[in-house]
Order: sequence, then structure tokens, then C-alpha cells
Amino acid sequence: PLKSSKVSMSSGIDGGDVRVEGGGDDVSAGKKGRVCYYYDREVGNFYYGPNHPMKPHRLAMTHELVLAYGLHTQMSMFALRKATPTELAQFHTEDYVDFLGRVTPETQHEYVSLMQRFNLGEDCPVFDGLGDFVRLYSGGSIDGARRLNHGLTDVAINWSGGLHHAKKGEASGFCYVNDLVLAILELLKHHARVLYIDIDIHHGDGVEEAFYTTDRVMTVSFHKYGDMFFPGTGALGDVGANRGKRYSVNVPLRDGVDDRTFQSLFQPIMERVMEVYQPGAVVLQCGADSLGGDRLGCFSLSLDGHADCVRFMKKFRVPLLVTGGGGYTKHNVARCWAYETAAVLDAQISESIPMNAYMEYYAPEYRLGVASRWCIENANKVAYLNHVKKVVFDNLKDMEIAPSVQMHEVPPDWLVQLEPEVLKDGAATGQDLFGSGFAPPKRRRREDEREENMNNGVQHH
Repeated sequence: PLKSSKVSMSSGIDGGDVRVEGGGDDVSAGKKGRVCYYYDREVGNFYYGPNHPMKPHRLAMTHELVLAYGLHTQMSMFALRKATPTELAQFHTEDYVDFLGRVTPETQHEYVSLMQRFNLGEDCPVFDGLGDFVRLYSGGSIDGARRLNHGLTDVAINWSGGLHHAKKGEASGFCYVNDLVLAILELLKHHARVLYIDIDIHHGDGVEEAFYTTDRVMTVSFHKYGDMFFPGTGALGDVGANRGKRYSVNVPLRDGVDDRTFQSLFQPIMERVMEVYQPGAVVLQCGADSLGGDRLGCFSLSLDGHADCVRFMKKFRVPLLVTGGGGYTKHNVARCWAYETAAVLDAQISESIPMNAYMEYYAPEYRLGVASRWCIENANKVAYLNHVKKVVFDNLKDMEIAPSVQMHEVPPDWLVQLEPEVLKDGAATGQDLFGSGFAPPKRRRREDEREENMNNGVQHH
């Protein structure tokens, strides 16, 4: 099924108050330097095309909220570096990487067979600057992993990353290059075991597939499964193969998952995984399409229900890479990732959204937490949840505890300068390097508003 084939009506985040206090841009004291953050104004300017659910503009909106809340003063801020073709080819095939770098909207008609071979088209269109886009978001995840490897940070944040569907030689589900796999490969240079966690509503199939036969990476995905929901993988019985048997954990869920239901599985399962697997580093993909009210989603998580996953994993004090992912009601995506940036920093921020360049997107409430205009019944009955938990725990019980690995000489970082362009303390607003207040062309904004209006109150199949 096409990822874009199931579009839901909505414009809000379901349930509950946001756990915030204080006013304006107050933040609690943090340890600057122990959290690093990657962004570049260019990454928010890319455009998949009219009527496409994926809006990179959500990244500009997220960054604007981060600045407005003053969170940038608590982190080391780095510009996204464009990953090199050599770096991308650590996972992807060279011919696929080369094609992404040279195909354009004007020339795509010349490559009909290659477009089909690499699965470019409706879900994964060719748009202006595609090659630069994939290099930018991938560079952020790779560089974040490197800083974690060298002990230069405790948590690295790249909201532009998390494109978990991309395969070795093809695009899938709005994803072209799998930055998560590339980041994990970097982490494996220094860590015997790496844990990948996915809370996107869609199964993290690309990452699972890449590491399905190894015990050096454990993948854990909490996702909607069934009803022809994209990508159709991630069954409870899919547990890995060969040396990787039992090192893939899938938690398939049904419509309407709320905070209590999600955390009743997430926390005990992740507690047990951390106890048994003992990873040296963790990668957490925070796809925001699992929030209530997402255009392509059918869960009912609130901001706090989603952010509780970040808080829970942070308490283990293991090097942590946090990325974005899905999320198609973009003003709620920005709310979510700005709030989770605060969660990483242990910062308390106001529920009232501070003045920023995208204020009109948060009307009429102008608040972080917004009640959903519609509700999906929670189809996850207690008996089903108990069954899922039992099967997962049985698999973990039979797994080897903290499998050992023979570590060899650490491969090089491809001679890439470890210190990317950094935002100096004197540029307190973040405008010099990243830019603040970028607005898309009026034509694009009108198209976005028209699409969102069409999806407000009408469900498409």
C-alpha cells in the first residue's frame, strides 16, 4: 500500500495538558555542551510538491519554536553538513547514491527504468534539490553519532533525520537515504551493541531490514499494524534471523492507542531490553505521526505521552541520538519536537506559545497542547496488550544477555572534520547561522492551507 493512501481528518493533538510551567522563554539551567543540535535553514526550504503530505517546512517551524523558547541557549548548535557520496555508500548502493545526486525534475523523464528500479514516483517524487536534501539530513545524523562516539556530547538531536523506510537500493515511504542506518554504522565503530527504538506510527522497516541478521543491533519498533497500513511489515513474530534471531522486537498496535496504553508497553519492554541487551548507544526515532490528529495517523498520543518515551530513555544515561521521522500535521510536529527538545534539556517551558514567525499556524489556541477535534476509539483491548507483552518478554527471555563481539581497529571517520560550523555564544538568537523567521513563498503557504482545509473533517482512503 502507498504510505500516502490513508489520510485522516484532523488538526489537533489529542488529550491532556502539557507538562509545562513558567512563562515566555524561561528555561531551567542545563549543561550546555552535553546536548548538541543540528539544523540548517536550507533543509526547511525543500518542497516535495503540491498535495504531498511530507512538508520539510515543519523543520523550519520546529526550529523557530526552539529559538522562541530560548532552548538554543542550553545546547551546542551545529549547522548540518552535507554527507559525502562515500558516506552514503556505507549502506546504500553506489549507483543509487549517484542517481539521487544527478536526477532532477527536468531530467527524470530520461530515466524511466531507473525511476522504477529505485522506486521514485508518487510517494518519493523527484524535486528540486533532492540530492542536497538527502545529504543534509544524513550529515546531521552521521555527525551526531560521531560526537557521541568521541564523548563530546551525551545527546545529539537531528529533527531533520529519522527517515527510516529507505532501503539499500531504493526509496520508500517518503524516505530516500536511511540516515538512521548510517548513524548506527558510525556508532558500531565504537560500541559493541547499539539499540534502535522507533515510535513512529509506521514500522521502522528499513532499519530492521538492514540489521535483521546481526546481534550487534537490536531494533524495537512500536507501530500500527494491519488494515493494509503502510508498510505492512512488523508482525509480532518477526524477530530476526540467523545471528540476529530475537534481536528484532516488534510491538504491533491497533487504532486509537492512547498515552496509558502506549506507556504500559513501552516502559516495561524498554526496561527489560536495556537490562538484557546493555547497549553502548541508543538511537531514538521520534516520528510525530503517532500523535493524535495526524493527517496520516490513527493513534491518540498526547504531547506528554510521546515525550515520555524521550524522558524514559534519557534516564538510562546512555549516549543517545534523537531524530525526527514522520509527522504530517506540521504545526503539531513543530509543537512535539520543540517540546521534546525541552524534555532532553530537562527544561520547563510555557504552554503558551511565544511570539514567532509562524504564529498563525498555532491559531486559535496558541498553545502547545491542543485538544483533538475528533477521537479514535482505542481498539487495543487488555487481552491483546497482555498477549503482545507476553510474546515480547518470552523472546527477550530466550535472548543471549549482552552478546559479546570481537572489536577490531576503529575505522576512520572518512577524514571529515569532527567540528562542524558552530553557532558562537555571541550570536544568541541563532539567526546568523540558521536564520529565523524564514517563511515559504506565499503560493506554497496557500497550497498548504488549502490541503489542510481539505483534510479537516473529511477522511480519505
